[in-house]
Amino acid sequence: MTTLHQEHSAHGTHDHGPDCGHPAVPHGDHLDYAHDGHLHREHEGHWDECEPAGHTAHAGHEHVHHDTCGHAQVRHGDHVDYLHDGHRHAEHGDHWDDH
Repeated sequence: MTTLHQEHSAHGTHDHGPDCGHPAVPHGDHLDYAHDGHLHREHEGHWDECEPAGHTAHAGHEHVHHDTCGHAQVRHGDHVDYLHDGHRHAEHGDHWDDH
């Protein structure tokens, strides 16, 4: 679940794209861009925050992510998300959340 239409008003004039230098994160039917510890998505001429709403545990996730696990890392607020199988995982207690 994602929080819908939370416009990122302080985004300024920076446009994200393949050469912007920020990690592109596939997320459902769009791309998010990791920037300043949060994720943005383009939406009708402006940029929205694209953040999970609620808590979604990733059931059956037996792989443990770490600095050398081979999956891309994206700084996200106060933690690191790992890009894996087209979505982001974040460590949460004794399990991994699906972002």
